[in-house]
Order: sequence, then structure tokens, then C-alpha cells
Amino acid sequence: MSNKPVLRNVVNDDLPLFFEYQLDQEANYMAAFTAKDPTNQEAFMAHWHRILADKTVIIQTIIFNGQVAGSVSSYEEEGKPEVTYWLGKEYWGKGIATGALKEFLAQKNQTRPIYARVAKDNLGSRRVLEKCGFRIIGESKGFANARGQEIEELLLELGEVSTDNL
Repeated sequence: MSNKPVLRNVVNDDLPLFFEYQLDQEANYMAAFTAKDPTNQEAFMAHWHRILADKTVIIQTIIFNGQVAGSVSSYEEEGKPEVTYWLGKEYWGKGIATGALKEFLAQKNQTRPIYARVAKDNLGSRRVLEKCGFRIIGESKGFANARGQEIEELLLELGEVSTDNL
């Protein structure tokens, strides 16, 4: 098996795994800006069916060693394209998020500039974005459901494609 992540279209059978991954308390804390109630499977499924039906959203399942590892997507936020990703905790720290995001940015959404947000203290996710060429362009504060309080977040931008980052 390859140790490189592969992207494919999301299928309905992926959704129960995505739901399980987002139940992890540490993952929710790190992501910070999550659903109000991550245990509400009905709301989770309704949200996923909405985004899968939205033609402006580009979303892919991340496959690693033949297993569903998570998802990566882009969407419009206030008229600007943003990326997001989520991995099951057992896939953290293996370069999977970085590899999947690089592939996504090279093959699925080449729009530039493209943006990302990360909780200021989520160093792992920040590192993934920086390895993919994103640069910090600002800071903001927002209410983080997973933490029950307002926290600081970093705003990042990926400008023109550089061959160094692909």
C-alpha cells in the first residue's frame, strides 16, 4: 500500500465515519469552530447532505492505505474561497493532512488566492497550512463552540501557486 493519501468523491458510506471522527473531544477542541452539538447525528447528516448538494463546495474524501481517513474541502465564506479538512485522530501526525491538502490545491481547487482559518493554538493544523504555502495575513476572534468561549484565530492566505509547494 502507498503511504500517500488519495482523494476521491464523497459517498454516503463515508458519512458515518466522518461522524465518528468528529466525536473525538480532542479533535473538537483543536478544531474549535465546530457544531454546537457534535453528538447530534441527525444535524450532522443534514449538514453534510446540504454541503454535498451545494455546487459551490468542492469536497473530497481522503483515503489512506485503503481506509477513509477524513475529508478536505473548499467553500465560499463572505465571497472568498476557504479550505478546511478533518482527519480521524488515528491519522494525525503522519503527513496525511499535508499530502491531501497539497493534492486538493493542485488538482481540485486551483483558485488563488484561497484562504484558511485555524485556532491560534492549533499548531498542528497551522503547520499543515504553512507546509502547503499558506501565510498568516491576520488575526481575528470568534466564538468556538467546542470550547464554549471566544478564542483567537489566525487567517491565512495562499497566493499564486509556487512549484516549491506542490
